[in-house]
Amino acid sequence: MADKHLVTSELSRELTLFEITMMGLGMMIGAGVFLGIGNAIGIAGPGGVILTFVLNGVIAIMTACSYAELSSAVPYAGGAYNYTRIGFGRGASYLAGWMEWYASSVAGSLYAVTFSIYLIRYLQLIGCLEWLPVSLAIAEKGLAVIIALSFLYINYRGASETGKVGAFFTFGQTLFLVIIGIIGFIVVIRDPSRLQNFKPFLPNGWSKLLITMGFTYVAFEGFEVIAQTGDEAIQPRRNLPKAMIYSVCIVTFTYAAVSFAAMVAVKAGSSGVDAPPWQWIGQFHERGFGEAIARLLPMGNLLLTLAIIFASTSALNATIYSATRVMYAMGRDQMLPSFFSRISKKQKTPWVALIATGALVIIVATVLPTLDVASSASMMFLLLFFLVNLCVVRVRYHMQDELTYGFLMPFFPYLPVIAIVCQIILAVWLIHMSFVAWIIAPAWIICGTIIYLLYSRTHTKTTVEEVQIIEEEEVVPDKPSYRIMAAVANPENALGILQITRKLSQAKMAHLELIHMVPVPDQMPLADADQYIWEGKEAIIEVLLYMKSVPVGTTIRYCRNIARGIVSAIREKKINLLIMGWHGNHHSYIFRLGSTVDPVIERAPCHVIIVKNACKKQYNKILVPVSGGPNSGFALEMASFLIQKEGGKITLFTVTTEKHEFSIKEFVHEHQKRLNIADKIIEIRQMNETNVARCILQESGAHDLVVIGYTQQPLIQQVTHPTIPDIVARECQTPLIIAKGTERFESWFRRWI
Repeated sequence: MADKHLVTSELSRELTLFEITMMGLGMMIGAGVFLGIGNAIGIAGPGGVILTFVLNGVIAIMTACSYAELSSAVPYAGGAYNYTRIGFGRGASYLAGWMEWYASSVAGSLYAVTFSIYLIRYLQLIGCLEWLPVSLAIAEKGLAVIIALSFLYINYRGASETGKVGAFFTFGQTLFLVIIGIIGFIVVIRDPSRLQNFKPFLPNGWSKLLITMGFTYVAFEGFEVIAQTGDEAIQPRRNLPKAMIYSVCIVTFTYAAVSFAAMVAVKAGSSGVDAPPWQWIGQFHERGFGEAIARLLPMGNLLLTLAIIFASTSALNATIYSATRVMYAMGRDQMLPSFFSRISKKQKTPWVALIATGALVIIVATVLPTLDVASSASMMFLLLFFLVNLCVVRVRYHMQDELTYGFLMPFFPYLPVIAIVCQIILAVWLIHMSFVAWIIAPAWIICGTIIYLLYSRTHTKTTVEEVQIIEEEEVVPDKPSYRIMAAVANPENALGILQITRKLSQAKMAHLELIHMVPVPDQMPLADADQYIWEGKEAIIEVLLYMKSVPVGTTIRYCRNIARGIVSAIREKKINLLIMGWHGNHHSYIFRLGSTVDPVIERAPCHVIIVKNACKKQYNKILVPVSGGPNSGFALEMASFLIQKEGGKITLFTVTTEKHEFSIKEFVHEHQKRLNIADKIIEIRQMNETNVARCILQESGAHDLVVIGYTQQPLIQQVTHPTIPDIVARECQTPLIIAKGTERFESWFRRWI
């Protein structure tokens, strides 16, 4: 029984498009680019560093499109955690949230340490640290902790403070980086010989490029923090996709410009440069970017330090925000203990999740090696984005009609598929940069799996996006049997459907499930859904009076979408045949039979029959139009179960046209023996005519029931050229059944996806 007294928590909506775009930029432009440029130059060469960021930007824009599409359809806090729950279920969702919390927190630690390293480096250069009583290493760790605590407090103050402070820092750091890029181009214009620094362009080959792309991919994870603002962004369906696309495009251009500036900053043969510029920069590894920019202009060290301070603090702010929100979402759904979802009454921020995130950030910043942890964070983001790209494909194919989209990506599904392949390659090649990352990442996932098995699996509550059971009475058959489900909508049409259902259940010796779906509008709390139950109960009670001789299970469920709820129930109960009623009316050129029937008949992993105007208890004359389609045999099978055995006739009717010839005798020979239909029941009628639908409609008037096979057709053709079964179904006044069979492999595949 569903909870009738749900206590929900909510976050304030205050973040504008500019603020969430700046948060995405802030999370991207951080330690990843400053530590990555020097390493990328040393490993991949002068051209490799630019290609590293440009190609990563191309992959990131593909994944950003996936995030944009999903965030426009599911604009709630949780990001990838929510998407995978809707696409793949609780287990995958838990792992996505667990990985996301780790990756964002560790990225925050990296940014805090980067801030500390470069600030202390500059203070040491100007001689301001001679009074320190501790070593520089300890000072760096201590300053990192202070910085982390400062931004934990800023996040505690609330989303508005987070967005405004983050936007300020991000704007400042982006301005500094743009200035560095502009200066680089000015230097080349004045001294074109600096372009010789790019020769050779890729001295170590293309394989090294894969290593640097994997290591620096952490610099493109910002659209995840944008997804986390779903509960706090203003007009999220419109603003979230825009912010994601804008941020990736801006950051890719910025990275390429700054990389170019770093390469042309060092003049070959100048004082202290005893090797080709790319090798000289590369020998400093993560400090290479700083050494190069220091030679670009007289105040290079100061400008660089200011840029890194702005970049690291804005990125730290964004990563703490992202990690906290995903832990809040997991606590809200009891994937983790529910106290993680507690919200401060004064600030309306998830303070318990913030404390846990802060603890992880500080521990990592003070204990673990920076380079290896950065690599493991990149790997986690690669795995996370891999899941999101899989998810967008599955959700589009599986739930497109059930969700309201604010953005649909172009070139679907090619973009997410290409991104998936690239992310797998980058994750594999990352082992060449950090073997430790290949230990830390799996270890974290294993720990999360253990927690899920021991706690989360049994404590997780059903979310509002999922279909929930209100009442269920299950009858377990004595042995495995054929399973039929009848969807009961209301008392007026329930009995007509059940007369057909009873015949099929007896013929198949089937176990029967009756289901009634209670749709609840998005604006209404699910706790109020019980006021809609009584009509469903009335329908099911009426039906049970007619089904005494058949084993029957009953289910009443509430859901946000009826079609999705029915398909979900089919999968859970392993149904072989679904029976639904159809009123015969439709008001859309997009849907063939209706917004509920179409998604069910297309996605159900079982046989489906749609019943229209059923009212008789006996059918003596059944018309089965056939043309050799994949569902003609199944239509004949259903007719053979429903026909009156004494004196009944099944008319197999086909219309031959100039474009289509069909051997009805071969069809009868193939299926009559398989279905064990007596010769006296079968009657064949054949006509030559151009208008097939009109012939079928004329013939239907002389029969008690029409059983016609369903024809699958692409969406565009559905709008411009309706199928013959569609025309017959809409215009036929005789009781009618639309039959769709499912092959075994297709049924198994649909159950899985």
